[in-house]
Amino acid sequence: MKKTFLLAALFWTSALLAQQKHVWVLPEADSPRLQRVLFDSKAAGEPVSCYVFTPESYDAAQEQRFPVLYWLHGSGGSSPRSAAQVAQRYGDAMQAGKIPPMILVFPNGLPMGMWCDWKDGSVKLETIFIEELIPHIDRSFRTLAKREGRIIEGFSMGGYGAARLGFKHPQLFAAVSLLGAGPLQPDFNEAPRAGPRGRDQVLGTVYGGDMTFYRSQSPWLIVEQNAEKLRSGLVIRQIIGDRDETLRFNRDFKQHLDALKIPHTYRQLPDIPHNPNLVLNALGEDNWVFYRQALSIRASVPSMEPKTHP
Repeated sequence: MKKTFLLAALFWTSALLAQQKHVWVLPEADSPRLQRVLFDSKAAGEPVSCYVFTPESYDAAQEQRFPVLYWLHGSGGSSPRSAAQVAQRYGDAMQAGKIPPMILVFPNGLPMGMWCDWKDGSVKLETIFIEELIPHIDRSFRTLAKREGRIIEGFSMGGYGAARLGFKHPQLFAAVSLLGAGPLQPDFNEAPRAGPRGRDQVLGTVYGGDMTFYRSQSPWLIVEQNAEKLRSGLVIRQIIGDRDETLRFNRDFKQHLDALKIPHTYRQLPDIPHNPNLVLNALGEDNWVFYRQALSIRASVPSMEPKTHP
């Protein structure tokens, strides 16, 4: 069974890596209040897409500005269906008054893009996200265009992305949420979900086969470098199921944050595997407390918005 899983993971990872340079523009969305948004990307050299959900009050309150939740997908890429599932869950919570009305943005991180600039320069996902996407969303929608109005969250590879981007650029976000995140380990010697050869594919394609470059991009090193900035003014949570293959590395990362005295909430969910819907279902009503807390804080970290922001 284990051998079958690893072989399947290898073929799946190889297929994703072979395809991902051709999916900057995703299919149109066909769900209520969810739209595909295109923006010209200098970093990609072509248009790049994302999905954007606006709450019902966005139309009714024409003068109101809204916070933004950036939701980063896991390996396999984004799709109208996956974005719609998250949008419906959070939209229902907004209508029920469980969380404030907010805009949801689902960036395109490619099937195995790892939410970083690749070593060979062929893909620049961090540059696209920080320097192009966030400014474009702030120009195109009535956002609360400051750090107190932004949350970054992700599952699996998206949790890795939320960690590395949120912890590297804490001046841009009020909160960082890691759900089933990985890889969080300081060295990429193991990849429980992809297997050794799948790991080699990602290491070679994204990080140029260079473990030193992988370490330089890792949340493990980033929190060390930015520990002082991360000790105040940022709401951080880390959620992991106890049947998730990445559990051990998530525990190690939690201990790393503890050693650095970076405040955060850690929760381990019983009987939950590596599945975003099961994670959110298990959190239940407690899930919404995080967003209410995040959007009510007043940051102590100085704001240093990108120069491209209006």
